[in-house]
Amino acid sequence: MDLGLSGKSVLVTGASKGIGRATAEAFAREGARLVHITARSEDGLRAAAAAITQAHDCEVRGHALDLTDAAARERLIAETIDVDILVNNAGAIPSGSIYAVDDAAWRRGWELKVFGYIAMSRAFYSHMRDRGHGVIVNDIGNSGENPDFDYIAGSCGNASLMTFTRALGGTSLDHGVRVVAVNPGPVDTGRMETMLRQRAKVMLGDAERWQELLARFPGGRAATAEEVADLIVFLASERAGYVNGTVVTIDGGITSRRSVV
Repeated sequence: MDLGLSGKSVLVTGASKGIGRATAEAFAREGARLVHITARSEDGLRAAAAAITQAHDCEVRGHALDLTDAAARERLIAETIDVDILVNNAGAIPSGSIYAVDDAAWRRGWELKVFGYIAMSRAFYSHMRDRGHGVIVNDIGNSGENPDFDYIAGSCGNASLMTFTRALGGTSLDHGVRVVAVNPGPVDTGRMETMLRQRAKVMLGDAERWQELLARFPGGRAATAEEVADLIVFLASERAGYVNGTVVTIDGGITSRRSVV
């Protein structure tokens, strides 16, 4: 299936590893001409860019910055404003209950993922609307659909971003722009292990038993970063041209079970 992505330009934030890196590579594989990637780690960006360009005929430009730094974010926007597709992926809201996540940690998590997504979307949406085309994809997380006491800051932040996506996407296609989101469940990355260790300590009394929780996932496994990336790329493609203002969940059925683990 030709996704119609040949020659497109893309910005993927938080792309030195995990879902972001897999997404950048998936766009390159599907024929994107230029992929901008961001992360705080310059070494991580350099490694990701080298691997992607070696495997695919695509230019990759790395931007090492902290997206919570307003000045740095504005410079990035100025350098990448003409991209066809924006993928908001940077940020991780800390897990834990209302007792475990203090005000400072809660605000830090939301500053990058919630307010960061909003700031990036505001800038790029305005430009996309003026020129009459573009796609914004927000990588959020299924806890926004599954309120979780032990991931309360993330549940609330993700629910906010789900509503933001739907509100912005509600009228965006009238101006040639699509705004969509994906809600991954557990994904096989280093962050998943960290979260499952915290969960195992609460549920099983021993963080070292975290792998036992994998058996509770649909199919006995988490999603792969590549599976999530493939969904993001499809939603950003011409083949999904009438998919707009919606959130697509990719969690193997966890949300339908009405459970987190």
